[in-house]
Amino acid sequence: MRLPIGFRAGSTRAKIKPSGKPDLGLLVSGTPCSWAFVGTLNRAAAPSVNRGRKLYASGGLLQAIVVNAGNANCATGQAGVEADRRMAELAAVQLGIAPEAVLTGSTGVIGQPLPIEKIAAGLPQIQLGPEIDPFMEAILTTDLVPKMAEAELPGGARVVGICKGSGMIQPNMATMLAYILTDAAVSQAELRQGWKGVIDKSFNQVTVDTDTSTNDMAVLLANGASGEVPLPEFWAAVEGVCVSLARQLARDGEGATKLLTVKVNGALSDEEARKAALAVAASPLWKSAVYGNDPNWGRVMMAIGKSGAHFAVDRVRISLQGIPLYAGRVLEFDRASVSEAMRAEEVIVEVDLAEGEGQGVAWGCDLTEEYVRINALYTT
Repeated sequence: MRLPIGFRAGSTRAKIKPSGKPDLGLLVSGTPCSWAFVGTLNRAAAPSVNRGRKLYASGGLLQAIVVNAGNANCATGQAGVEADRRMAELAAVQLGIAPEAVLTGSTGVIGQPLPIEKIAAGLPQIQLGPEIDPFMEAILTTDLVPKMAEAELPGGARVVGICKGSGMIQPNMATMLAYILTDAAVSQAELRQGWKGVIDKSFNQVTVDTDTSTNDMAVLLANGASGEVPLPEFWAAVEGVCVSLARQLARDGEGATKLLTVKVNGALSDEEARKAALAVAASPLWKSAVYGNDPNWGRVMMAIGKSGAHFAVDRVRISLQGIPLYAGRVLEFDRASVSEAMRAEEVIVEVDLAEGEGQGVAWGCDLTEEYVRINALYTT
């Protein structure tokens, strides 16, 4: 996928991953970018996240991102902090910019020292070009497919987004790693004001296994190369790209065979609707039922009940694949037909809480034996 004007990207095989696949990526803008950032709320956050927060608080502009995969550089003490700082410095020297203009990212196994010597040797091997694909490939871990999306704005400016992640996914801010780039001219103040709202409607509504990664971050960069654009259209495009990525992330959940979409209407607020939708999408019992094509709607009722959203049981409505199963009372339905309808790439649950105008959507996936196998053997 072609990058927005002014951005270049590349990657190399730095031999951080035992597989020998690409594992070191560099993303660069020809000019400094305004940017917005969110990082994981996991208290065991990696040095890359903590350093990103400090850069963000300083208010400076950003011009490059360097990311390694195969090693999370988390829970590695002061040596990990120094390795993260050194990674930024090495990229900065190579690009001729200040280290403070370089954001770092790491993903992979927790608790192993980051081999900074491999990064030092690998960075000069990176050839930068106009396509995002090499960078995307370099940041993958257990992902089966790359996740990319784009949108075009009035006047020709573009929004291009990528994200990686497959397991350890129930973001409490973003997802494993997400980078959204645009050549539209948008002020830093505007980006920072609107970014969290986009995150709440997209990445924060994704769950694979309810585990929030230590290395999560989502970053939005704008270099202004294509000039100003109408802000409503800009934010609609950014949200559309992030929702697409969120859906792709859920579909590529570890061991997943189906995308699970949960839509909640009629809540007291959008916040309550999103909370209820995420509870259903995260329920191991319901995820297992989805895998087995079992229309056990009682598990949906259980999940919205534990979510904290307000509702009365005798007013709730639940539908599965467009087929009503409960409407304040148990409905008669052909179980075999509904089960057959669940044999689809996407299973859609719709819930009406009959309490207000609040709406929310969450995305997840089914829970399979393969998820257990992948995570039982992750480091062995």
